[in-house]
Amino acid sequence: MGTAGIPAQQEATGDSSPSALLWNVDATILLVEDDAGDALLVEEMLTDSELDSALIWRKTLAEARAFLNTCATPVCVLLDLHLPDVHGLDAVRQILESDSDAAIVVLTGLEESGTGLRAVAQGAQDYLVKGRLDPEVLSRAIRYALQRKEVERAAAALRSNQLIAQENARLERGLLPVPLLRDDRFRARARYEPGRVHGLLSGDFYDVVQTSDGTVHAVIGDVSGHGAAEAALGVCLRVAWRTAVLCGTSHLEQIELLEEILVAERSDSHVFATVTSLAFAPDGRSAQIVRAGHPGLLLRRGEKVDWVEPEGGMALGLLPGMGRWQTVDLPLEPGDGLVLFTDGLFEGRNGPESRLGEDGLLAMAQAHAQLPGRRFVDALVAGAAEGAAPYGGLADDVAVLHLGWGSELS
Repeated sequence: MGTAGIPAQQEATGDSSPSALLWNVDATILLVEDDAGDALLVEEMLTDSELDSALIWRKTLAEARAFLNTCATPVCVLLDLHLPDVHGLDAVRQILESDSDAAIVVLTGLEESGTGLRAVAQGAQDYLVKGRLDPEVLSRAIRYALQRKEVERAAAALRSNQLIAQENARLERGLLPVPLLRDDRFRARARYEPGRVHGLLSGDFYDVVQTSDGTVHAVIGDVSGHGAAEAALGVCLRVAWRTAVLCGTSHLEQIELLEEILVAERSDSHVFATVTSLAFAPDGRSAQIVRAGHPGLLLRRGEKVDWVEPEGGMALGLLPGMGRWQTVDLPLEPGDGLVLFTDGLFEGRNGPESRLGEDGLLAMAQAHAQLPGRRFVDALVAGAAEGAAPYGGLADDVAVLHLGWGSELS
């Protein structure tokens, strides 16, 4: 026998490869057997085997369960099915009730192979016939049982994680906005790319709602940070904004309400949000804009694209109550389109020491000025991602909105 859990042949050859170490046993072996002769036989075989694990002997199931309730190490239970306080397959069930992580090898008589198979179906990892035991068979069964139990636990954890991930994805998809438009002449095209790994939502948010008077309201925002808390806050702000719009709250009051909610709901006093909110007049000739620390926007007119940056106030939550936001009226012509976006679209690196930036984004937009709305948005995101790919990709969240009344650019 070699040192602690390493078989003698491994110690002699110096074999410490992963495949060899896989079979090392760092577990307690619990023998549940009321026959002293059988217990002595098992003990002698374990002594002659290459295992170097502690052997605990208990004569009844009650004693075994009491031990399992206090044992902190992995356990392989060698379980006789004929005990003074339990008989048959119920012993397997009770062992698993005490320790669902225990590996179980059932010990049966020569004529009980069918019982052994049923025990495996009930949750045991293997069964052995007492009359055919030898050190090699016993040690192999213990190792196999422990490995099978580990695989079962890993598979169960994987299934649980997959179910949780699927449920989270369903919840997140349900929280993504669906534009509420009453007039099919208005075109709204959106693209949403969360920077959060494996997430469908991020701190970026947007929404589009048309009220009964024909006005089309739109919002885009960006909560600082990239975690699940920021994503939840973004959803909270979006839902609050839609509710305020549908309740007839004025444009500036909507922004003030969003700041109040952000301050109340944020997990840290340093969290803030940038927002741009628009209201398109029903006649299509103007848009009222409120900016709270958010980037400018693109105005598409024919095949011309310009950067527009209406005067605005500070981001929400930086100095609560001190935003001093104002509304700005932007004149529009028939067919004009407005493109809103979060800063993740232009802040990605496109060189070792450079970023795309607002000027780079405008140049890229002008190069794609002939494209209709959906393709225009996709081209912007694709171009920004392609430029950033050699330098780690777009690490920030990206949201883009393309809006306009019956535009040929839609």
